[in-house]
Amino acid sequence: MTKNLSYLLKEERYPFYFWMLVILRGIFNFSLPLMDKTEARYGEIARIMAETSNWVVPQIDYGIPFWAKPPLSTWASALSISLFGTHAFFVRLPYLLLAIGIGLFLSRYKKDNSFYLPGIVLLCLPEFYLHAGVVSTDLFLSVSVGVMMLSFWEALQEQSKKYWGYLFFIGLGLGLLAKGPIIILLTLPPIGLWCLLTHNIRKALEKAPWVGGLLLCIGLAFPWYLLAEHQSPGFWNYFFVGEHFERYLNSGWQGDKYGFPKQQPLGIVWVFLLLFLLPWSILLIRLIYKKWTLLRMDSWALFLLLWMLWTPVFFTASKSLIHPYILPCTIPASLFIVHFWKGLKAKNIYLTISLLLPVLLLFVLLSGWAKPLYENKTDQQLVISVNSSLPIYSLDHKTYSSQFYTQGKIKQINQKELQQKIGGTASSFAIRIASKRWEELPKEIQSKLILVKKHEKGGMYVFEGKK
Repeated sequence: MTKNLSYLLKEERYPFYFWMLVILRGIFNFSLPLMDKTEARYGEIARIMAETSNWVVPQIDYGIPFWAKPPLSTWASALSISLFGTHAFFVRLPYLLLAIGIGLFLSRYKKDNSFYLPGIVLLCLPEFYLHAGVVSTDLFLSVSVGVMMLSFWEALQEQSKKYWGYLFFIGLGLGLLAKGPIIILLTLPPIGLWCLLTHNIRKALEKAPWVGGLLLCIGLAFPWYLLAEHQSPGFWNYFFVGEHFERYLNSGWQGDKYGFPKQQPLGIVWVFLLLFLLPWSILLIRLIYKKWTLLRMDSWALFLLLWMLWTPVFFTASKSLIHPYILPCTIPASLFIVHFWKGLKAKNIYLTISLLLPVLLLFVLLSGWAKPLYENKTDQQLVISVNSSLPIYSLDHKTYSSQFYTQGKIKQINQKELQQKIGGTASSFAIRIASKRWEELPKEIQSKLILVKKHEKGGMYVFEGKK
């Protein structure tokens, strides 16, 4: 079996495997609808931005600003929507292109391996592969972290080009536009610790183009922050205080305008790291254990290890987190594996498992077995099941997917307004009603509504008015 795997996984086949992973991710991006809550939310924010041409203040609904995150990823999706349309594939396209770009760039660190090996390992990490097709801020933040960390490493090498120092500050500016000051907390501590352990503090301080770099960073990021506060007063207080301190330090924070409860056990981030990097997380644990005594003498491996482990260390004491928070670990994890690749005995087994998983998921997708799972997480099928010319409403609460797939036409109403429409209107309309809410409605309202489409969390109904 080992001989057969060695034959199938020869390095000359690596280009095929890399582009196979990209194509499969593209198929998933095309086939799956935007899911509630997070992905559909960011997709709708981007759609509204493209429609209204308001590129300064992201909006979660028309006229309602979205203060929780900066707009870099939203700009990317909104630009794609403006160029190609609102299909989910195009909303996700910037994420796939970014994943391809960083995967190819990492070939710089292939050592004596195949050009495509770092990109293959990166795409084989489930957390990264997932975010090559998920509309969110996390991939843009992770790539910004990667730009900073790798630029720092390159800038410290002998006879390095000056542009690496400036690229470090460009990465900082992009991170500020991707998710905010969190990028400083995810990069400077591991850099500082590495400098301390390797006695490179003075060298790092001397190499950095402080004046030009900081001006470049400020010029890149701060104009948007100034414009956003000017056009939407209150943004700074909510974003800098609420999102960066209250969210993580105050478990009872009630000021979250857009999110949903994410209370987790302390230290859950390490479980996320283990699960969402499988099967490679097992290999990483074994590698760290075996190479521990050598890491102090291998500055590159030590740099990658500190970069990889700092994010979970930082979030260990936080209860308000979800698994995408470990995404910044994926780039250093892939490079750490590649660094020791030649000496790995079971590498073909790990690679085979990782390559087969997307193929297996494709079969599951094509078979239709997974359809009920993802259809229950989006209102796409509900809203397209009714005549698009009908006015469309949602009782008490609008989902982000219903907003996106109706192009913002769905309106929220309460029970009293619904009763008035049924009692006095002469026009037909469609309405989305959550399953639990439907059970609470009076029988006289239920009897007037015709079920058109239903899933676990809700149903689409039509009221037929007078013709």
